[in-house]
Amino acid sequence: MSDKTLRITQVRSVIGCTKKQKATIKALGLGRPNYRVERQDNPCLRGQIRVVQHLVKVEEL
Repeated sequence: MSDKTLRITQVRSVIGCTKKQKATIKALGLGRPNYRVERQDNPCLRGQIRVVQHLVKVEEL
């Protein structure tokens, strides 16, 4: 496991997205544009980010 932390910011709304993408945003702890969370980097998280990459901005801390 990596000790890197990722800051994930939702930049677009989930209106018009699929149910899977809406569920992924909720699982990440986001909900509305400009919400921000920090999570430990791991392969599972990277997979979730890939599903909603067009809705979020990711920064490494």
